[in-house]
Amino acid sequence: MTDSRFIIAVLSAVTLMLLLSFVVLLLTYLERKALARIQQRMGPTRVGYRGTLQPFADAVKLITKEDIIPAWSDKAVYWIAPVAVFVPAFVIWVTIPIAREVVLQNLDMGLFYIVAVSVFSVLGLLLAGWGSANKWAIIGGLRAAGQLVSYEIPFIMAILAIAVLAQTLNLRTIVESQSQFAYVLFQPLGIFIFFTSGLAELGRTPFDIHHAESEVVGGPFVEYSGAHWAVFFLTEYVNTFTVAVLTVLLFLGGWNWPTMPFNGLLHTVLSIIWLLFKTATVIWLIFWIRGTYPRIRIDQLMTFSWKFLVPLSFINVVLTACVVFYELSLWFLSILSVLILLGGFWLLKKSSGLGSEYNTVTVVSSRELKENSLPIYAVDKDVS
Repeated sequence: MTDSRFIIAVLSAVTLMLLLSFVVLLLTYLERKALARIQQRMGPTRVGYRGTLQPFADAVKLITKEDIIPAWSDKAVYWIAPVAVFVPAFVIWVTIPIAREVVLQNLDMGLFYIVAVSVFSVLGLLLAGWGSANKWAIIGGLRAAGQLVSYEIPFIMAILAIAVLAQTLNLRTIVESQSQFAYVLFQPLGIFIFFTSGLAELGRTPFDIHHAESEVVGGPFVEYSGAHWAVFFLTEYVNTFTVAVLTVLLFLGGWNWPTMPFNGLLHTVLSIIWLLFKTATVIWLIFWIRGTYPRIRIDQLMTFSWKFLVPLSFINVVLTACVVFYELSLWFLSILSVLILLGGFWLLKKSSGLGSEYNTVTVVSSRELKENSLPIYAVDKDVS
């Protein structure tokens, strides 16, 4: 590599890092405001105009906060874990385009590269739990490993269905192939599998089981503070932005649907704005889910993946391959996808596949509790 190419590579990496950091600051502010609106609160208002400087204040606080390392921890593993989590989330942006000409390196095997690199994040979570020498952190790390391995399968299979449909692994070509119709019209089952698995991969509500504060007091990150914890926090929001962008690129037509007018620089600018608008919509949906859905149990988490998403993902790939191979109408694929998705939900509800029978709480009065000797789990209905 020549000196000029090395300098360009370094500048590109620094620019990408700064842009992703700014996106994280923006997302933290927008999430607080979105959750405040859902919960009928004000959200940040003190620091800066309408609280706009609150994310910067939080960043300064985390950077300057005392970084405490447990005495019994494995120092090398403890230090390398945040890096092992962040690096995969950062380097996959090498090949993710936000417009036709705006991408660091357009790879013909871009989807394969993204899938291959993203799976390394589970290693960092395991290292964080093990290196902390804390039983709660180890439990959280093992939970994270089980969760990520389980949901990685339907996540990859949903991507594979798009690759079969587009006949390419190049993200730019996939977007261009959606110039007439976005793939969400032909892959309603695929976008459900991809988006749901993506939420589980992020560890966001309702799939935040591996760092559940009420159960494992923070999971793999419980012993981290200051800048070390900030790296995990940064990674979560970078991955949130990544999943949202990939949802738009793979299923919602990216910047290419509907087709942007004009040419040249103006076309590129409009394409970026249009893609970011779609991405913001997907991110708002992620925030809305966090503000409205409770955390599910660990058995429900694993059941939902192995008994529901994994079978549906294989069915989706086989169905897509058959439609493409026999050159059937893609609208036939749409109808079958909707029917299979609805049938899957019906079977899930009928069989109580998520263990809902354990969630029933009987509400009785104190008099009924004494007379009938009901279990201690009963609740007095007179208590407000």
